[in-house]
Amino acid sequence: MTEAVIFDLDGSMVDSMWVWKAVDVEYLGRFGITPPDNLQSSIGGMSFSETAFYFKERFQIPDSVDVIKEEWNRMAWDKYTHEVPLKDGVLELLQYCEAHGIKAGIATSNSRELVENVIKVHHLEKYFGSVLTGCEVARGKPAPDIYLEVAKRLAVAPHKCLVFEDITDGIRAGKAAGMRVCAVYDKYSAYQDTQKRALADYYTYNFKELIEHGILTDF
Repeated sequence: MTEAVIFDLDGSMVDSMWVWKAVDVEYLGRFGITPPDNLQSSIGGMSFSETAFYFKERFQIPDSVDVIKEEWNRMAWDKYTHEVPLKDGVLELLQYCEAHGIKAGIATSNSRELVENVIKVHHLEKYFGSVLTGCEVARGKPAPDIYLEVAKRLAVAPHKCLVFEDITDGIRAGKAAGMRVCAVYDKYSAYQDTQKRALADYYTYNFKELIEHGILTDF
């Protein structure tokens, strides 16, 4: 039986990928830059700090990495507070896990400020035993570092963990950590669906179906 579930945040646990597309357009627009078509695939599973560094180097942004991150947090804060919903069935899955003694964690490439805001807004504090960001480990996804560290903090062996991810870099990170991975549908990564299905152990459109199909007890 699964002993822990670990959620990626954006596109997996919450419907928020649209926020970052909007932020990219607005932010780069200030410097007269149109985001290139391959931007989202280029930054993949990078941590918040890695992404800011990438923007600074690729687009020659004059601001420091810390200033870029602060501005992104400011731009996204209101949307995460008022407009970003949980993915379908997330709350039901967390309630199921709590009732069955399954631990839960978050492994996100987003900022500490925004992930804590999401947890607070949706009243999820009691469900998560570990919340970690990519900036707090040596390497961002697709390296396994963040998933291994969350599992360590939850005191659960990697092979007893089930990861939820919406992009291929995240799926690869979970698999590299020795965990089972469930790919999550998100319209912003739908172009990766063939790869996602091939890389992951499971695929879902709605977290409630995982309970109905007994995925958490499937080995």
